[in-house]
Amino acid sequence: MLDGIGSLGPLRGASAPPPSVRPPSVENDRTFKEILKDSIDGVNRLQQEADRVLEKYAKGEASPDEVTIAFKKSQIAFELLLQVRNKLVDAFQEIQRMRI
Repeated sequence: MLDGIGSLGPLRGASAPPPSVRPPSVENDRTFKEILKDSIDGVNRLQQEADRVLEKYAKGEASPDEVTIAFKKSQIAFELLLQVRNKLVDAFQEIQRMRI
């Protein structure tokens, strides 16, 4: 009944994964500066899009719902960016308070 187990071969200890298996890189190894700049650019694009939708609304080419959605997207993205900025400022101030 246990004869099939012997064919598995000797047990080996835990080993590191082969070099070809790497964990996926986060953000394609981009720097923090690049990620932050892209985020700011994204918020700026959303604000510009909201302005374009408002202009279309003034010409009668967009509905009030489209204007509301565009401005809500812009507002949420800006508030998120503002919270990230606040956390960064808090972290910087905390680092400044550290004694060396």
